[in-house]
Amino acid sequence: MHSSTAPSTAKRRRAQAARGLALAGWLLAFAGTQVFAGDGLDKDLRLAAMIGDTEGAAAALDAGAHVDAASQFGKTALMMAVESDSLETVALLLTRGADVNARTVAGCTALTFAAENGHIGLTALLIERGANVHDRTRAGWDSLMIASRYGITRMVEQLLYRGADPKASDKDGRTALMQAAAKGHAQTVALLLANGADVDARDKQGATALIIAAGHGHVDAVSTLLAAGADVDARDELGATALLWAVGNGRDAVATTLLEAGANPNVQDNDGVSALMEAVTSNHVELIGPLLRHRADPTLTDGDGHTATDLARASGNEAAVTSLVQP
Repeated sequence: MHSSTAPSTAKRRRAQAARGLALAGWLLAFAGTQVFAGDGLDKDLRLAAMIGDTEGAAAALDAGAHVDAASQFGKTALMMAVESDSLETVALLLTRGADVNARTVAGCTALTFAAENGHIGLTALLIERGANVHDRTRAGWDSLMIASRYGITRMVEQLLYRGADPKASDKDGRTALMQAAAKGHAQTVALLLANGADVDARDKQGATALIIAAGHGHVDAVSTLLAAGADVDARDELGATALLWAVGNGRDAVATTLLEAGANPNVQDNDGVSALMEAVTSNHVELIGPLLRHRADPTLTDGDGHTATDLARASGNEAAVTSLVQP
């Protein structure tokens, strides 16, 4: 082929990138403007990163694509490569100078994307290359909170080793420990506690990790928190304890665990509702017996002067009435 007709190096590389990108044609509708806003080469780079096409990404960069060019929502090629779990592409972009701490409009970083998708190997690489473990999304979530929510214990361990703060909280006041407790990840709960998490920290509703775990029925997480010294009778802003939440949601195993750990069955919330009353009004009659055996007081009255038996009779709940009279 004569030199006058030979394509330039840049054109050849762009052609290589295009061939790789053609494999991902079906992604175009999905990606939309989030990926494809901007210059053509930058678009090529982001799409290559999205599908883990390292050769295509390199070709786009060699042809002049900007390594940190972001979509209209601030998403860079590095973030897309992280989401696709392409270690090779991530390594390439970092080697070519990608900003490891770039942020999207929503405050997400490559590291929070790695945590969200459970990519442990990429998390290690990003941290090694300087990713800030304290960066948070607009919702106030850092990578530790995200990994804890999904129970990715190895990643949690990795982040803690690198200095992530187990006492940090999101915009709702929820810590990584609360995130793990809400999903019942007992192993993650134990790891966080062993690394300085505050067992009795409260969110903006006054709930502790124990209250949160109890309300969701996660008995293993509840047991782990109790073993770490969690306040079994801590009350949230409504005055409710973990036991009240467990009873109200029919979490039998959790309620029994709490009672056996010494939970006071006679704590009343801000409306004067006790655990017995809660069992009646939520129609969890099976919990009346265990409550009475742990010295729940059936003579307590709520804010309107009604006992648990009064409430049972008023609602026609004869099973509850019988259980209250003959435990």
